[in-house]
Amino acid sequence: MTTSNTGTGDIDPAVRAELARLRQSIDNIDAAVVHMLAERFKCTQQVGHLKAAHRLPPADPEREARQIARLRALAESAHLDPAFAEKFLNFIVAEVIRHHERIAEATNGTTPTPTDTTT
Repeated sequence: MTTSNTGTGDIDPAVRAELARLRQSIDNIDAAVVHMLAERFKCTQQVGHLKAAHRLPPADPEREARQIARLRALAESAHLDPAFAEKFLNFIVAEVIRHHERIAEATNGTTPTPTDTTT
């Protein structure tokens, strides 16, 4: 399977078919990732409401550190760059904390300080 060297940009039909197959798999994986993130955020919204009801802080740095270590280990065993996995989790956690702050504000009229610590 090679591309044509005619200079016209023609792609060998076998290459085109393989690209289409691989891209379909990528599209399916992307859809699964989006659905998994949606489920994760449904759970974290419930956590946010529970924290707000009990006036717990939106962030839990100790849990976040444990989760980062856990995700880095999972990434290594899956042959994924642990630094990338950590950045991805940090992005998600920042969004979760933002949601928890909004929930706390709506529930209690105030945002708990991030320095509050509870487990």
